[in-house]
Amino acid sequence: MQTSGVRPANRLAGALSPYLLQHAHNPVDWYPWCGEAFARARAEDKPVFLSIGYATCHWCHVMERESFEDPRVAEFLNAHFVTIKVDREERPDLDRYYMAFVQATAGEGGWPLSVFLTPEGEPFFGGTYFPPEPRHGRPSFMMVLRRVAELWRQRRGEICRAAADLRRQLVAALDLESGPAGLPGPALLRRAAERILEHSDPVHGGFGGAPKFPQPVVGLFLLAVASRVELPGAVEQVLLTCDRMAAGGIHDQLGGGFARYSVDERWLVPHFEKMLYDQAQLAHLYLEAYLTGGQPRHAAVVRDILEYVLRDLRLPEGGFASGEDADSEGQEGRFYCWTDSELRELLTPEEYAVAARYFGVTREGNFVDHSHPDPVRGLNVLSVADPEVLNDANARVRLATAVQKMREARARRPRPARDDKVLASWNGLMLGALARAGAVLGEPRYVEAARRNLAFLQAHLWEAGSAGQEGHGGGGGCLWHEWRAGRTMRVRFLEDYAFLLDGLLWLYEATLDPEVLAFARALAGGLLRDFYDKEGGGFWMTPSDGGESWVRLKRDSDGAEPGGNSLAVQGMLRLAAVTGRAEYEEAALRTIRAFAGEWSRVPTAYCAMLRAAGFAVWPVTRVWIRGSHASSEVRALLGASHAVYDPFRVILGSEGPVSVPAGAGVGGEGACAVVCRRETCLPPVKDPEGLRRLLAGTR
Repeated sequence: MQTSGVRPANRLAGALSPYLLQHAHNPVDWYPWCGEAFARARAEDKPVFLSIGYATCHWCHVMERESFEDPRVAEFLNAHFVTIKVDREERPDLDRYYMAFVQATAGEGGWPLSVFLTPEGEPFFGGTYFPPEPRHGRPSFMMVLRRVAELWRQRRGEICRAAADLRRQLVAALDLESGPAGLPGPALLRRAAERILEHSDPVHGGFGGAPKFPQPVVGLFLLAVASRVELPGAVEQVLLTCDRMAAGGIHDQLGGGFARYSVDERWLVPHFEKMLYDQAQLAHLYLEAYLTGGQPRHAAVVRDILEYVLRDLRLPEGGFASGEDADSEGQEGRFYCWTDSELRELLTPEEYAVAARYFGVTREGNFVDHSHPDPVRGLNVLSVADPEVLNDANARVRLATAVQKMREARARRPRPARDDKVLASWNGLMLGALARAGAVLGEPRYVEAARRNLAFLQAHLWEAGSAGQEGHGGGGGCLWHEWRAGRTMRVRFLEDYAFLLDGLLWLYEATLDPEVLAFARALAGGLLRDFYDKEGGGFWMTPSDGGESWVRLKRDSDGAEPGGNSLAVQGMLRLAAVTGRAEYEEAALRTIRAFAGEWSRVPTAYCAMLRAAGFAVWPVTRVWIRGSHASSEVRALLGASHAVYDPFRVILGSEGPVSVPAGAGVGGEGACAVVCRRETCLPPVKDPEGLRRLLAGTR
């Protein structure tokens, strides 16, 4: 029986994606992406309206509230269009293709993405958010719908011909451009870094103006290049950026973790959604900041990020949820923000005075949800407005008690919704961040969390292959993209394989467990078998069997996440250095060359790939550790190996399918470490502190 006040469910009711389920009771007659929707469009001679978003997207919620919940809008959509909803995180292939169309034709991109298609799936018009009434030069959504429906009736043939031509142009534009032969050299890497530094903000940190994104791939690239060439100001700018972000409102000062971006240049007012992939990448960035500068405050931020993830994003089964919403109680940021009166009521006068000064709380506030028709006024985003407070011992005590009360009070508020789907790609990033942090910070429970996550992924998203699929020394098998509530979405993407491969290699280097290395080789085998372009080099975003892919793409620059090809290159080069397998190195180098037209033309858009290319540009340091990976002596040597920053280093054990450096054939007994560059190896070391000093002197 239908619950009173709840609309009947539409076709999205059986979806896996929380985003689609959010729209399951819209009056819009939504379809998920499927052949049935396009068959109906062809049968009824209607255009398709495609709406792409994701569960934690604030403006997606706004457009749903304003338009998709409006019976008048829904009636028009249902009468004149076939409507399809897509979760961009569930189908990154569709999102990338249609986003490229909108960016090329409308000059902007973002979510919600609104695209009009022919019944053959070819886009002919699109945009992002459309308001319910004309606003700031944007037409209303109903104005757009009426105009598109009118043009379809009057000029259908012309639209279809133009759409087919646009599709051909778009596919051609998304193809890789030819570039210079060979690999990027130190000079190009330096020039790319210098170009980035030209846009640095010397006051607030970061690169460019508002809105300002953390861009961890950029920071990681700068630190890596600065470790090998003279790059004045690079390290200082990255450390400044880390400090300013950590002090800003983009950093959840009470609960840990970071929001997606800030709407201002000071990192003060964030777009409040928290995404798993941001936490993973920022954990890597702050780890490298800590290793580079040696400041405990950067290590503290790593712990802060990971404690948030383990507390709020880890599911009971061991997987990690995709993110948390920007909205709660119908308003953006309500969970995170405080009014002056709320704090005065909660705290003692002494605690309030210290907390208000430290966090910059005022009666007027610093944030208003302008997207809401009746926003709460006087809201404050917390930031470290006055760090001098911490210089007074009594103030530190009062601040600590105030923070504890604020955390307890916030925990009683309605939480933002959590997108609890588990993506293999983003879990791979987090698995690697946890493993690396555990090794660098000496936190075994982080490594254990990474192991548990791997066990989850192997149990729920990995399907071992048959003997006939064995190849590349690592076996077959399929890695599926998504799991939620006991159900698996059986599609596959490059990012799943590449991101998890990267995570596995961090876990291997943190543990030297040969079983982890064996699984990394199995995953690499699947990458080469199903995604690698043996003709032209590079990796396709979707597997060779095609699946449900609308179009096969290869070009993928860095965005909110590193490009799939970039992490595939990094994983293959690292795996080649560990195992000595030539096919891994060959695929990586051919991929770098295939993207030469891209990274030579816009090197700043390929920071992750250029960083990975450093494994081929500069000699790789290999640390070979002899002994059982479970022994305390080996763990001590591992800890010393991770204590020194070297972005172009691999650590390998003596168990499993590893390539022992030719010069590492040492006699004697017991655990020891041998440091090699190319085939030149230094004498073995048994003392962890001696190993640390040796590594510090060989960079």
